[in-house]
Amino acid sequence: MSYEHILYTLEDGVARVSLNDPKTMNGVTEAMGHEIVDALDQAARDARAVLVTGEGKAFCSGANLSAAQDLLSDPMRDIGGQLDRAFNPVIMGIKRMEQPVITAIRGPAAGFGAGLAAAGDIVLMAEGSYFFCAFCHVGLVPDGGATYLLAQAVGRVRAMQMMLLGEKIDARTALDWGLATRVVAEPDLEDEAMKLARSLARGPRSLGLIKRMAWDALDSSLETALQAERRGQREAGRTQDFLEGVTAFVEKRKPAFEGQ
Repeated sequence: MSYEHILYTLEDGVARVSLNDPKTMNGVTEAMGHEIVDALDQAARDARAVLVTGEGKAFCSGANLSAAQDLLSDPMRDIGGQLDRAFNPVIMGIKRMEQPVITAIRGPAAGFGAGLAAAGDIVLMAEGSYFFCAFCHVGLVPDGGATYLLAQAVGRVRAMQMMLLGEKIDARTALDWGLATRVVAEPDLEDEAMKLARSLARGPRSLGLIKRMAWDALDSSLETALQAERRGQREAGRTQDFLEGVTAFVEKRKPAFEGQ
């Protein structure tokens, strides 16, 4: 697929997927959603880590409501249909892929962008960036998995504050609440994100297993998580990266993992 609404590059094992519609602050349309899903599928085949970000001054301003103007005259309109067709597959693609995903946020992560940002396994925010669940201001409900992801990250009461009151949550507050991994100076965002992504891309095969087990644990009991860890440890213990890790430890050197 050729991309018109996103940018995709692959370098040093890192797939960079960037929303590319600065004039709308990267408002997401169905066409953009389809392209993001395709890029994630490509990254799942070719990369060892993924960086999701946005061009210009914003990460993502949410769904591009201007593109849905034609629905307004239909009393039986189903705004949720675009979630099935293009938006939900983005979030599920991030969850299901083996590669760790970094979301790098500049400016607003609003509407669908809030869920997209929170779906990252590592959430890097620039000073001045913010989460903004603006749905209550336009008479809609959260999407992008926000009801689940935000409640898991910050707890029900704070998630309710974000969703019911539609308040902006700045980067430092997001960090304090556990919604962000790290906050960096705005000019350093891209470099720091790529540095982290390259580090993950050099990591062992077990990083994918860790990601899978952590996501699965959100919906499981302790007993189920313990069994998942047991199965994951068996799988990780049979990798070449485990052998390399132990050998490097014994030889007192830095391991050279190959993701195998």
